[in-house]
Order: sequence, then structure tokens, then C-alpha cells
Amino acid sequence: MFVPLAHAPGHAQADFGEALVEIGGVEQKAHFFVLDLPHSDAGYVRAYPAAVAEAWMDGHVHAFAFFGAVPLSIVYDNDRCLVSKILPDGTRLRARLFSAFLSHFLIRDRYGRPGKGNDKGSVEGLVGYARRNFMVPIPRFATWDAFNLWLEEQCRNRQNDRLRGESETIGERLQRDLAAMQELPASPFEACDQTSGQVSSQALVRYRTNDYSVPVRFGHQEVWIRGYVGEVVIGCRGEVIARHSRSYEREDVIFDPVHYLSLIEQKINALDQAAPLQGWNLPEVFVTLRRLMEARMGKHGRREYVQVLRLLESFPLADLHGAVKQALDMGAIGFDAVKHLVLCRIERRPPRLDMAIYPYLPRARVETTSARSYMRLLSGDAKDAA
Repeated sequence: MFVPLAHAPGHAQADFGEALVEIGGVEQKAHFFVLDLPHSDAGYVRAYPAAVAEAWMDGHVHAFAFFGAVPLSIVYDNDRCLVSKILPDGTRLRARLFSAFLSHFLIRDRYGRPGKGNDKGSVEGLVGYARRNFMVPIPRFATWDAFNLWLEEQCRNRQNDRLRGESETIGERLQRDLAAMQELPASPFEACDQTSGQVSSQALVRYRTNDYSVPVRFGHQEVWIRGYVGEVVIGCRGEVIARHSRSYEREDVIFDPVHYLSLIEQKINALDQAAPLQGWNLPEVFVTLRRLMEARMGKHGRREYVQVLRLLESFPLADLHGAVKQALDMGAIGFDAVKHLVLCRIERRPPRLDMAIYPYLPRARVETTSARSYMRLLSGDAKDAA
């Protein structure tokens, strides 16, 4: 038997649920964050590839932005991402990131009893509602961002519903919740895990069992790491040196090929066997450029090809692609020409290549015909006709 409860406005409950989804053509398990306001039954749902601590915090940040306010208190279960230990007297030792989150938003945290889901029955009900109504049939989206935009729209549409036993819609009752809630803080909260690491001899930094590449010039240096839900950011001192999409696999290696090009330029014999370059799907014109460079310049052509690729350290791939294609059309097969052309595209000015002095171009030698040779030819034709 259970006692019916009345919920004062301005308070919330939070939890995670699970469902199957298809993102980018891959069927996988989605962990969806749910924040419920029991007074109005308004809710917010956001999906993630894993229910890590950063997903908990990121879900809260997006939920607060969605409502435009911060709850006075939130009821949680005893998830290990939030609570590192429960003391004998019932006191919770909060996890470091969760503690920083509560301090930033000035939220009072409350907890249900271990194994007692009914202590936060409102959000448990919303988890079930979201699974039945938002996750059936299996959602199919190109990206997580597209899926979450759709989920936000469903949450917004639900505010027009009037639940059984209520005379007002969810949206009308939500106004009392919002009036009782706190304002959003002036500064944003960084919903990320922060740690440090060291760059290995292969220009890799380990974070959560996975290795992420950085430019080789930072080899053996100490770096700081910020792990967001969808991104890993690595920096050295005050400079961000690498950004990668976050991997939730184990013992995965995530390369950025551009990070290794300066070293490959020095060790040019490693070009074809360099692991960071394997599977790098560059446009077909780059293959043509390399073939022509090697045919005309030999081993030096391979080095010039890597120098062309190193332009990606400063310019977007789309601009370099256009410059390479233009260089092939002009027959200007060389690093200097490609660099000039990509700069012209960036600066929106016409190229000025002096093709007469440009190196490595095939040259045609045409001798000037003398008048004597022409007359001799005519003389020979006249004799043949006689």
C-alpha cells in the first residue's frame, strides 16, 4: 500500500532509462536522461551512448536550458556516478564532478532509499512513458544531436496534454513550477571530467582506457584532458592541442592523421605503413596528385606530397581539395603551386602562376623552321611531280 503524495512546485526528480535506437545506421543501446517536475508533470528527455557522470551533468545543463530555470531540489537514486559512498549514518559522499555541479547551481540533493524506486515514482513513471512513446518503434536518426532535437520537440508537445484528474494542462501547471524555481546562473557549467596525462612516444594520450593522438611536437609532455559526453579535448599549458570524438569502446586508438604528418615528412619511408594514415579517406584527386608527383620527382615527390597534406594543419580540407583539383587542371604539379592556389581561394583573389618558370612541368622544345629548309621541301615536291 502506498500513500498518495502532493508535490510542491519548484522541485524535481532525475533518473536514467535504457532503450534500443539506431544512430547513423548502427543499432545500439541508448541511455536516456530524464528530469521530471512532479508538481506539473513536465519533463525533459535526452539520450546518450553511455550513462557516465558527464552525461548526468550534461543532461541537467540541457534540461535547465530547456525550462529556463533551476529546480530548488532534485531527488536521485544512489548511482555511483553521483554518490561515491554511503556512510553508516546515511550520509552520501558525492562524486567530485557531481559535487561541483551542485555547488555551481546551488541545488539541494535528496536521495531515495537503495532499491526503493517508489521514492522517486514520478520520474520512474516518466522513464516508462518516454520508453513507450518516444522509443517505440526503434528511433532511427543520423546523429545523436538530431535524435535529441526530436526528443526536445516531443517534450515540448507533451506540455499541451491534460492528465487524468487534472483541470489544467501540463504547460499551465508548469508556470507555477517555473515561478518557484531559481534563475539560471550567469556563468555556464563545464559538464566534463577533468584530469591530466602524459604524451607517449607515439604521440598518444590515454583517457578512460582509450588512446587519443596529439601533434608529435608535444611528445613526452604533460597535458590536461577534458572528457565531455561526445568529445575529448586535450591541451598543453594554455593551448588546446587536440579534439577528438569520444570513443566508448575499450582499448581503442583514435588517430588524427594530421598530427603525424610533420614526423612522416622526416621519415618519408614510413608513408605507406603509417597506422594513423590507414583508412584516411581523402578525395580521389589526392591519389592522382601523389602519383604524378612521384612520377615526375621520384622520392622527393613523396615528400612534397606530404607537404601538401600538411597544409591541412592550417586550412580546411574543402579548400585544400579545391586547390589540388585546380592545380591538376593547370598541370601545376608541386607543393608551391598548391599552396599558392589554396591561399588564393582563402583570400578570394585570382592565382598568378608563372608557368614558364614553374619547376617539374614537362617542357616541349620546338625548333624554328628556316626558309631554306622550306624551299628544299618545295623543290623536292616539284621534282616528284615531274
